[in-house]
Amino acid sequence: MAIPVPFSDISKPANDLLNKDFYHTTAAALEVKSKAPNGVNFNVKGRSAHDGPITGSVRIVIKGEHFWIVYTKGYIQLEGKYSDKASGLTLTQTWTTSNVLDTKVELENAIANGLKTEVLTNYLPAKSTFGTKLNFSYKQPSVHTRLFADLFKGPVATFDATVGHEGFVVGAEGGYDVGKAAITRYALAAGYSQPTYAAAVTATNNLSIFAASYYHRVNAEVEAGAKATWDSNAGSTVGLEVATKYKLDPSSFAKAKINDRGIAALAYNVKLGTGVTLGLGASFDTQNFKEPGHKVGASFTFEG
Repeated sequence: MAIPVPFSDISKPANDLLNKDFYHTTAAALEVKSKAPNGVNFNVKGRSAHDGPITGSVRIVIKGEHFWIVYTKGYIQLEGKYSDKASGLTLTQTWTTSNVLDTKVELENAIANGLKTEVLTNYLPAKSTFGTKLNFSYKQPSVHTRLFADLFKGPVATFDATVGHEGFVVGAEGGYDVGKAAITRYALAAGYSQPTYAAAVTATNNLSIFAASYYHRVNAEVEAGAKATWDSNAGSTVGLEVATKYKLDPSSFAKAKINDRGIAALAYNVKLGTGVTLGLGASFDTQNFKEPGHKVGASFTFEG
């Protein structure tokens, strides 16, 4: 029996088709990934928003046998990692030039088969403040549960669980604030999936937003999907969007989608050469072609 997907991934096939690889959301995006022969990793990102400033980040990773040095956005962090495969224990410690000390302890399959425990702590010496989080995940055939707890905030905890059998999956999610003695969130979902299609129904935002989605891999080249959403707090209108993806050849694909408000989006992705990918996208308000609400975007990724 297979392990069911986590609660957040029950409607993932349709959501990915509807939301990923549409490049009109930013005017331009650039990402450069490079790995030097000595093991140094470089990752540079830049984005130009349609209405906003240009943003960017630089990440450099120098790896050793049990430690690595990371430069990210103007600060440097030193990370050390110890792993004992026999016991399933992994210890990671991080110190940054902003004077933050993070510790992460992972224990997998030690207490029980399929159980992973994470303890995350952070300490700011300048402010003498502590933070501690506990994460648990338990995976077995037909069962997948997770618990995330922040001990110094509330404390608050979020729990989700899914149960699956022969393609069917049912899940629930809940949040609880111990300090307020109140339930902060709850949601339900159900789905059915096979290798070529998947369907899901979700009720989120404290059972006030309902959505039904469907994904279908028609053949090796064509994918199609749709999603209907109803917000019970906003009125009786149901939002609908449909999308499709067509694999033009082994190195390129095209995507298109449209929603009930007449907003259409197109995208094209192609690998120009080894490690070079170009993405082009545009969105149009089909009901107001003369209005300046249309968007065009491009994305370049260089990896080597």
